Amino acid sequence: LPLFLSDFPGTRQQQQRQKKIKVLSSAWPRLEQKQQTLLKMPTLGINDTFPNLTGSTQDEANFDLYSYQGSEWLVVFMHPGDFTPVCTTELGAAAGRATEFTDRGVKLCGFSCNDAESHKEWILDIKAATGNQVAFPLFCDPTRDFATSIGVLDQGLKDAKGLPLTVRACFVVDPKHVIKASIIYPASTGRSFDEILRCVDSLKLTTDHSVATPVDWNKGQDVIVNFPLTDKQAEDKFGKTGFTIVPLPSEKDGNGKWMPDKHYLRTTKDPSATGIQGCSCM
Repeated sequence: LPLFLSDFPGTRQQQQRQKKIKVLSSAWPRLEQKQQTLLKMPTLGINDTFPNLTGSTQDEANFDLYSYQGSEWLVVFMHPGDFTPVCTTELGAAAGRATEFTDRGVKLCGFSCNDAESHKEWILDIKAATGNQVAFPLFCDPTRDFATSIGVLDQGLKDAKGLPLTVRACFVVDPKHVIKASIIYPASTGRSFDEILRCVDSLKLTTDHSVATPVDWNKGQDVIVNFPLTDKQAEDKFGKTGFTIVPLPSEKDGNGKWMPDKHYLRTTKDPSATGIQGCSCM
């Protein structure tokens, strides 16, 4: 009679199966490990450094984002995938309005988790569908390494291989590679390039001048005197008649007299339209 449970033939087969399971577990595909990693990657935020994208585009095998950007501003916008309808309309719109970004000293860079050959074929479709030729770089990230490091993958939207696709993210990056704004849409909602251009105008203006931009602001409209400035500092910067104080009940004492030396809501003309010399808004 067998002295130990392991001596039973059925038990030996179970042990062999368990060994096989251990071997398979230790050799689990890298793809599966990457999916687990993707769940833990943080999304880049405002004032983070946007990483240098190095690799290929539809036209270049050794693309370097920082070299491409140079000393200008940059807009990087992600797409869930090539040959997708919403992305096709977006890239066509970006191509059609490329000169509006160039005129502002801003470079464009698209991003999709496909290879260069796929990008090239897709660009032909974009031209046929929208009439616009994509001339700016469309970065290739078929391994999703960069999408993972940036944190722009949507775990609820996956391709045929089960890998998550990128969200419709857009980053506005200053000449020092610092993220100044990010706009994220789901795959089902096309982005607004009017809003991206408006955001660029606001960021460039408020970087150079002591102002902020109010709701629905567009270039050339009145702006807000930056909150840290006292009224005296605002007079020195914009002139005594160069800004308007908006009267507010919270800034009066019991006798109806103005109390603070820094009213929090003051408007002035767009400095870029009036030629006022700029300075840091901080």
